[in-house]
Amino acid sequence: MTVKLTPYLNMEGNAREAIQFYEQAIGAEVLTIITYGDMPEMSNTFTDDLKNLVAHAKLRVGETELMFSDAPSGSSIPKGKQVTICISTNHVENSKRFFEALRQDGQVNMPFEETPFSPGFGDVTDKFGVTFQIYTESQS
Repeated sequence: MTVKLTPYLNMEGNAREAIQFYEQAIGAEVLTIITYGDMPEMSNTFTDDLKNLVAHAKLRVGETELMFSDAPSGSSIPKGKQVTICISTNHVENSKRFFEALRQDGQVNMPFEETPFSPGFGDVTDKFGVTFQIYTESQS
């Protein structure tokens, strides 16, 4: 089983600007950028401006990664959600197990389900107030 912990930066509509900054400042390499407009179920619910916001991005920095997204509405990010921890695995069953364990006495922010960017993804805040995004790597 492969498990990685990755900082996940939640932005207020300026993820692209932040990505470009980190490319220059720390030599980050863009691996993936998916916009809300790229997601089939979202395309009719957003204005053109919101469709261009980053739904999910992954950058490589040396031997590590950073992940990014913009708040779907472009609104402000609640305190404690600016930086979360992304737990990545390579099997949906393992991701689901982590999600279910962390949700005990916590709060589900997004149910664990298949998304356009992951075969199994969910967002949960544990009983200590720490927010985790559980992400399953797509098998190519």
